[in-house]
Amino acid sequence: MRVAATSAGVLRARVAVMNWASTRRATVTALVFSALVITGCTAPAPTPDPSTPPPFDSGYVAPPEYGIAPLTGEQIEVNGLAAPSIAAKVDNHPSARPQVGLESTDIVFEELVEGGLTRYVAVWHSEVPAVIGPVRSIRPMDPDIVSPLGGIIAYSGGQDRFVQMMQAAPVYNAIHGQGDTANTFFRGTNAPAPHNVMVRAPEVIAQHLDRAAPIQQFAFAASIAAATASKEGAPTAGITMRFGSLSTPAWSWDAATERWLRFQTGGAADTDSSGAQLSSVNVVVLRVPVDVIQDIPTTQLIGSGEAWVSTGGATIRATWSKGSMTEPIRLLDENGVAVRLGPGNTWVELVPLAGELAFL
Repeated sequence: MRVAATSAGVLRARVAVMNWASTRRATVTALVFSALVITGCTAPAPTPDPSTPPPFDSGYVAPPEYGIAPLTGEQIEVNGLAAPSIAAKVDNHPSARPQVGLESTDIVFEELVEGGLTRYVAVWHSEVPAVIGPVRSIRPMDPDIVSPLGGIIAYSGGQDRFVQMMQAAPVYNAIHGQGDTANTFFRGTNAPAPHNVMVRAPEVIAQHLDRAAPIQQFAFAASIAAATASKEGAPTAGITMRFGSLSTPAWSWDAATERWLRFQTGGAADTDSSGAQLSSVNVVVLRVPVDVIQDIPTTQLIGSGEAWVSTGGATIRATWSKGSMTEPIRLLDENGVAVRLGPGNTWVELVPLAGELAFL
């Protein structure tokens, strides 16, 4: 009986050892599996090859997007000029000089009026001074000039028939003496009446922000050097004109500033209120018919004719055309290609066919 009991005990011992070994193997296997799960079963990262160059980085940074100022062709922030333009009928009588704000204009149109004198339709959009003027009365050709711009026209009044023509145009009429201009038009101390009606231009614009910004009026090159006249025109040192018996302005090229400098009748420098000489990147001369209607010289702008465009110290011959009151003036070269102006301000000289024009 003892021998049998001993055999049974040995058997139980062997079974216990076998169970322990099996349990240990299972535990080791579980630990190894857990380690593989923790490491993600990934192979060791390869050692970098020192002979392989790093990825190429040019350092190029894309330039910011930009827009184009519609009246000057200059680069601006996108949607940077959303406000309407303001045009004004600016006095050019000797007693009205120096005018205020002309140095900041985008475009100035010079036209013949009574007595052999000229007046301006000056347009501001890119830069609007605190005060502009002095403003005078409207004339029958002014609706054709300002209608393509939309926006606002500021003036001191005029004959009823001319005011009605202007009020029929697609612009807001800001007129001296009306209720809506009581706080924006005033008599200045710059000159005696009637040459002293001044306009607080930013305040006028702020009252009419519901009006749209102007559309582009001319074609522009990317630079002055790339402008049509600069590349293809004849070298020009100066421009002389005669509108009437009392108006013979002139322009002279200044290579240092790449601008045309303006002179008034008699050869004196035409200056702004700070004493600086007025200047322009582009001078556009349109030869226009002028009819005298009830003693009022009336420039005819619906039609076409000869034009001269001066930019970059050179001048190119062109043709101008305007199909309706609301269409901008088109400038084409002798091949029918749009003339591109230099980025910057422009003076448009509406020289009568009966007047005189010379390029020096």
